[in-house]
Amino acid sequence: MADYPLIADHGLIGDLQTAALVATDGTIDWFCSPRFDSPSVFGALLDHGRGGHLRVHPTAEVVTSKQLYFPDTAILVTRFMTEEGVGEVVDFMPVSSSVVPSGRHRLVRMVRCVRGRMTFAIELAPRFDYGREDHETRVSEGGAVFRGPRTSLAAHLVREPGDEQLAEVRTDEEGDVNAHLTLTAGMMRGVVLETGATEAHEVRPAEVRRLFDETVHFWESWLAQSTYLGRWRETLHRSAITLKLMTYAPTGGLVAAPTAGLPEQVGGERNWDYRYTWIRDASFSVYSLLGLGFREEAAGFARWLRDRVQDQRADGEGPLRIMYRVDGSSDLSEEVLEHWEGYRRSSPVRIGNGAADQLQLDIYGEAIDSVYFADRHGIEAGHIGWLKVVDVLNWLADNWDQPEEGIWETRGGREDFTYGRLMSWVAFDRGIKLATRLGRPAPVDRWRHERDAVYNQIMRRGWSRERQAFVQHYRTQVLDASLLRMSNVGFVSPTDPMWDATLKAMDGELVTDSLVYRYDPEASPDGLRGSEGTFSLCTFTYVDALARAGHVTQARLTFEKMLTYANHLGLYSEEIALTGEQIGNFPQAFTHLALIDAALRLNTILDQTRPALRAQPLSTIPGQQPAPAAATGDGATGPAGGGAGAADTADATPAGWSTVPPGDVPPAG
Repeated sequence: MADYPLIADHGLIGDLQTAALVATDGTIDWFCSPRFDSPSVFGALLDHGRGGHLRVHPTAEVVTSKQLYFPDTAILVTRFMTEEGVGEVVDFMPVSSSVVPSGRHRLVRMVRCVRGRMTFAIELAPRFDYGREDHETRVSEGGAVFRGPRTSLAAHLVREPGDEQLAEVRTDEEGDVNAHLTLTAGMMRGVVLETGATEAHEVRPAEVRRLFDETVHFWESWLAQSTYLGRWRETLHRSAITLKLMTYAPTGGLVAAPTAGLPEQVGGERNWDYRYTWIRDASFSVYSLLGLGFREEAAGFARWLRDRVQDQRADGEGPLRIMYRVDGSSDLSEEVLEHWEGYRRSSPVRIGNGAADQLQLDIYGEAIDSVYFADRHGIEAGHIGWLKVVDVLNWLADNWDQPEEGIWETRGGREDFTYGRLMSWVAFDRGIKLATRLGRPAPVDRWRHERDAVYNQIMRRGWSRERQAFVQHYRTQVLDASLLRMSNVGFVSPTDPMWDATLKAMDGELVTDSLVYRYDPEASPDGLRGSEGTFSLCTFTYVDALARAGHVTQARLTFEKMLTYANHLGLYSEEIALTGEQIGNFPQAFTHLALIDAALRLNTILDQTRPALRAQPLSTIPGQQPAPAAATGDGATGPAGGGAGAADTADATPAGWSTVPPGDVPPAG
């Protein structure tokens, strides 16, 4: 197990078409090219011996190493402290001004000595196509070229004319390249990788510095669009940069994560490929990015979504699939890499995603809600976009009342999932509001009828009198954290006794020291062996739900505690194990989206309540808690909207819960 770094011991770099992970020991152990969803060039993260890597590290014993991002950028600095000196490896990928897809991508590794004298070892061992494609290696004065039947990679040396800092470049029996680089304080050399190139040439340090300056300028200019000035500004900006890094610029699609196969339980089988664009994740990105002021990215997703809607899937399962490749295609056939052992022996390693053909009805609510939210912020769908909205809602009107696989992509069979029904209600509700607001032609009466039917069905069958809570699906008593969004979307008031009881039930069953599980897989079999950690997305959603329900102190404490689980760079994987270790694919877009939404909501409520607190003598404030704020919102999801009838209040007893009065609940269905 020692061969594998912790998942959290990585930073992310990228060029808006692909990305790489850099470990704290100076190893790039995950890099796919030319796209996020392309086969790997380096994959040691999933097989230490056969995956391939590029490592730059001091030959002297490292006393300690540190990583940080160059401020307000995606440029990663890995620092090494030794008895001989202090050195840095500065990693970045230049961002092209063009969004045209290209097989050529550059990955720059600037190697610097900042104090004393240091010798660095360079180990370059690519393994094309997940280690399945052989290659030949050719070394020249300018560097090295690795050529396979379908893939090529050039390593350009960064050096001055007549430079003797770099020792002889050697190849071993497997065609891997090794070299040593000795530097004194103030010197910078390194290597520039270029995918798709067939010749290696020397690169001058001045050219590398120019690329560095241009990359700094790109990220600083992009981040300058942010309008967020509230609490946790640096945290939210790091999440925004991370989300930008996971956006495929040519189409605007946001990948769920840049990795595949990282386990939800070390040694378990819950190892999925997340290098695709989910309708759900990308829809949530509209709320988060617009909430921070990034309009271009939100508009890009709107175009991406418009292009995905079709009249009917070939399998008859609706006008949208749950996920797509970054170019918009839908072939995501799943296969197992039998020759790879998996991260810390967690097999199988899967590429592709067999859940792509599942029926998940919630995606329609998330998609239409994002269209509605974007419209409220001045990004209109246009005539063609509106026609596609109508097509989606008309299909949903005919098909919402059926079993489906649900948001968590379980493989245990279809059920009548309450969350799928909830988001169907959202789809109709937002469609009605859009048609009314814009004066567009639509069968509004039919949509209103279906919306009300969904509402009544959830209240009859999704509520459990026994559990005093809304439950995962109609044939179970299991709780599900996805339903934390019920007040967020305006289905229930955050002060409704039924909702208060549901939060209380979740707090007792799904919440452990502020961290939140998705559901109990033992109580609700999902077709897979093993268990999983707490789901970081759900924890941030819990913060939002608590804040909306008036439990502001508890919400803030939960949020602040959750920030301590980020890695050293502020990045989050999908889940957190009992030990606090990050597990699952990394970094995960969904988690960072939920972080932004929770922070925006909490910041707004704190701004509303703190002035009221300061204006009152402490003796007049029960429990020294702020007084309730006025209700806001019109039922829109996202940081700028509140739930329908939502009261963003602060509770006098934030850690307490009310109970549902007898007779105030509907009969069990």
